[in-house]
Amino acid sequence: MARRDINRLQGEIEELFADLWQVPRFAGIRTGFRPAVDCFFTEDPPELVIVVELAGVDPRSIELSVEDQALTVSGSRARPRVAGQVYQQAEIEYGYFERRIPLGQDIDAAAAGASYEAGLLRITLPIARRAPAESAVIIVVRGPA
Repeated sequence: MARRDINRLQGEIEELFADLWQVPRFAGIRTGFRPAVDCFFTEDPPELVIVVELAGVDPRSIELSVEDQALTVSGSRARPRVAGQVYQQAEIEYGYFERRIPLGQDIDAAAAGASYEAGLLRITLPIARRAPAESAVIIVVRGPA
């Protein structure tokens, strides 16, 4: 099995387990939350764009790192405190979060950019330019003249 297939399978298994935490009976076991993510490629310019839904998250709490061909987005969303609050209903998830997104391509992390607007974190990762393909060298074997 190719390394890329193993990485894809690992990502799918991680997603399966992460989705399991969305099931209500398991939700009480975990702390924090799992933000939704959209990923897409653009051709002009060639880049990977990742949009993370982080409504109510202080942008100063967000950390981004790229290693092992994966982007990790982490941070926390604090529960607002109001004196004398008594919840009738509590569905919004708070606490620490971390999402690891496989990139699938080499990117130029030094040229990456990010913006946060209306609760959406938009990360742009330029696709790394690949070295030109090596030219084949033709060796001509000549017999004695």
